[in-house]
Amino acid sequence: MDRLRQGHGLRVLVVSTPIGSLGSGRGGGVELTAAGLVAGLLGRGHAVTVLAAAGSVLPPACAAARLWSESGVDQPGWQHRPASTAVEIPRQALLPCLWQRAWQEQAQFDVLINLAYDWLPFWLSRWFQTPLCHLVSMGSVAQVMDEVIEAVAAWRPERLAFHTKAQAADFSLPAPPFVLGNGFDPDQYQFCAEGEPVLGWAGRISPEKGLEDAARVAVQLGLPLRVWGLREDEDYARALELAVPPGSIDWRGFLATPQFQAELGACRVFLNTPKWNEAFGNVVVEAMACGLPVAAYARGGPGELVREGINGALAAPDDLDGLAAAVERAAGLDRRGCRHWFLQHHSIDAFAARLEAWLEQVVRLAA
Repeated sequence: MDRLRQGHGLRVLVVSTPIGSLGSGRGGGVELTAAGLVAGLLGRGHAVTVLAAAGSVLPPACAAARLWSESGVDQPGWQHRPASTAVEIPRQALLPCLWQRAWQEQAQFDVLINLAYDWLPFWLSRWFQTPLCHLVSMGSVAQVMDEVIEAVAAWRPERLAFHTKAQAADFSLPAPPFVLGNGFDPDQYQFCAEGEPVLGWAGRISPEKGLEDAARVAVQLGLPLRVWGLREDEDYARALELAVPPGSIDWRGFLATPQFQAELGACRVFLNTPKWNEAFGNVVVEAMACGLPVAAYARGGPGELVREGINGALAAPDDLDGLAAAVERAAGLDRRGCRHWFLQHHSIDAFAARLEAWLEQVVRLAA
């Protein structure tokens, strides 16, 4: 608090996901969140340290941040398990190694930010001397996670932030949620004024992402579908290939942002088809940053991000005919409007302003 009064930036420790190293793609959207969060804080004069899995690499925009690493076994993800699943920490796990280091180093910092969607850091909230806050990365997927997140909310509601209102609505909260959204560097995304007659889809290749619906709509419309992302579930990917005519899906793999955005922007419309309550939808905003309109299900975060007639079109969840019609509507939109909406709401600068306001409130209330 003294640093804020004296006009100095905050000293921030960002503790990353315990699922994969930064830059590997295994951490999903949390990796993009981490990059935008760190770059945004650095740009506003704060000193940032990132604690992540061994082998992590920060993008050039985050070069001024200090990077610490710990080794250990990846944590299992919550989204693929039954809601009644108990907390699990593997032998030689990365998760407790990260939080033991955070505990040991906390006195160097004014505030800590947890990006992990896991029980341990939320439970630890009360025991840290330096305020520990959490950017919650998913909606409700497990009862034990709901309980620990809601316990933090009941104790210190300002310690939680969410990506969208739709995500926050999954939890019983005592006060209106602090909604941060997400942020991306506009200079990393080239505006493409006109797309080719192809559709795009991106995300982890996993059942909850609903790629099969995008593939069926692409076949229905007679357009090829370019797919980017880590093939997390190979059995699902192979079954999907067999369910559509050969050549319907053009697998592009997991690409770094420069190559990904260059290929993405060349599409006519981007499809988003989640089967669960997606917390945000990073790839939705990345598409808009390239000027690419989005056709999405009105479900979760993407349903909140897509504005009918401005940056895309919406369909009722799981309605394939409705999604095909949404593609047709989205294709007729002015792509400059998509880019403008992105700059207003989800550029690094817009995100960093919200992030800074959240952290300053956390530090002020902890003093």
